Amino acid sequence: MYYAIISEDVEDSLSLRSSARPDHIARLNALKDEGRLLVAGPHPALDTPEPGDAGFTGSLVIAEFDSLESAQAWADADPYVEAGVYQRVTVKPFKAVLP
Repeated sequence: MYYAIISEDVEDSLSLRSSARPDHIARLNALKDEGRLLVAGPHPALDTPEPGDAGFTGSLVIAEFDSLESAQAWADADPYVEAGVYQRVTVKPFKAVLP
C-alpha cells in the first residue's frame, strides 16, 4: 500500500537541509530503484519552484510500504529528522485514484 509522509520544516531550515540532502536523496533513490516511490519533493516557501533563500516549508513523499509501521520507521530514519530539519512528520495511508 502507498503511504504519504508529510513533513513540516522548522523555521530557517535551508542550511540544515543542505547538509543532510545527499543522504536524504540517496534514500529516495533507493525507493525509486525498488519501484516503490510514487512522488517526492519539497514545498517551496514561495510560489515558485526555486524559492532561493526563502527555502522550503516541508516535504511530501508518497511511497509503497508493507505497513503503516514500516512507513513510520522509514520516515523516522530520514536524515532530515536527524539533522533537525523537520518539526513534525505525519505518516498516513494513501490511496492513489487518478494519475
